[in-house]
Amino acid sequence: MRPLVAGNWKMHHGPDAARAFCDALAAGLAETPIPGADLMLFPPAVSLEVVARCVASVGLPVQVGAQRVHPAPSGAFTGELAAEMATEAGATWSLAGHSERRHLFGESDEEIAEQVAACLRAGLRPMVCVGETLEERRDGRLETVLARQLQAVLPAVSETPPEGWAIAYEPVWAIGTGETASPNDAREAHLFLRSVLAEAGTPAPRILYGGSVKPGNAAELLATEAVDGVLVGGASLDAASFLAIASAAATE
Repeated sequence: MRPLVAGNWKMHHGPDAARAFCDALAAGLAETPIPGADLMLFPPAVSLEVVARCVASVGLPVQVGAQRVHPAPSGAFTGELAAEMATEAGATWSLAGHSERRHLFGESDEEIAEQVAACLRAGLRPMVCVGETLEERRDGRLETVLARQLQAVLPAVSETPPEGWAIAYEPVWAIGTGETASPNDAREAHLFLRSVLAEAGTPAPRILYGGSVKPGNAAELLATEAVDGVLVGGASLDAASFLAIASAAATE
């Protein structure tokens, strides 16, 4: 299975910056192609169609996803994005349950499961984010938290093939802090997630690690057992940095 390198831009890169990024990415890939890894970008909603069009216009080998979708296909939900709208704008993936959505916006496991179902309804492939806080890890609740978060979405993906969705393990304490889970931390969490899937009789999709991934630590993380790729935050905002991480993935 080829490693997957996904960049989550969060609330960065409006349309102009998104175009500039795509131009720089195209130039970098023309100079140094990366055939050994799959690439993906999650721009903010305002830049989603721009990135999708840029990628399509120059034939970049990059998939595009939304950062979040609302469970309903339409309605009086000011400020929200329906999965069907994301699909129309050119998305083929969507994040669901990112730690910032869980902890800053209070999204519950049930709400995230509804978002996953909405993605599948609209033809989007969901990337389900799971992860523990520092307090939960210190209290010895890592496995309890991961099992609860993952089991909440399993009914929605029960008939979805492994290539139709993905999981991103992102320890909350390692997101935007400069801290990174050790390869052993990542290995243990990824193997546990696989055990939950196996117990449920669900074939494992790709499982990515996310949390302060940078060019300097990407190769070590990607060489870790059971890690199928990385979900990159701040380091994905610069095309050269994103390509450096992708190059590390392609050599593993």
